[in-house]
Amino acid sequence: MACEWYHFLVSMFMLVFSLGSLLVGILTVYFASGKTRTVGIVFIILGCIVGILFLWCSWVLPFLGQPPMEFVGCILNGVSAVIGALLGVAVCLGFFLLTILKV
Repeated sequence: MACEWYHFLVSMFMLVFSLGSLLVGILTVYFASGKTRTVGIVFIILGCIVGILFLWCSWVLPFLGQPPMEFVGCILNGVSAVIGALLGVAVCLGFFLLTILKV
């Protein structure tokens, strides 16, 4: 199966959203109190739901049946593209800061 552009978009969105939502939820539950802690729990639940959908579309959970979209060949390409972009930004920012601090 060929990976279309929207497979990359949706797969990386789901992966980063689920991980980010879980992280924000855990930090909110740990450091907050009252109603804000409830919002943190909602973030954790939402992150788990999106994470399960991501795993289902990645064929890690085949017992759930046929997923609406398949990410099998797209995940490695998408993650490597994101890592490459982050490395490019880091190197560019490093050169920028080095130049600014030397002048």
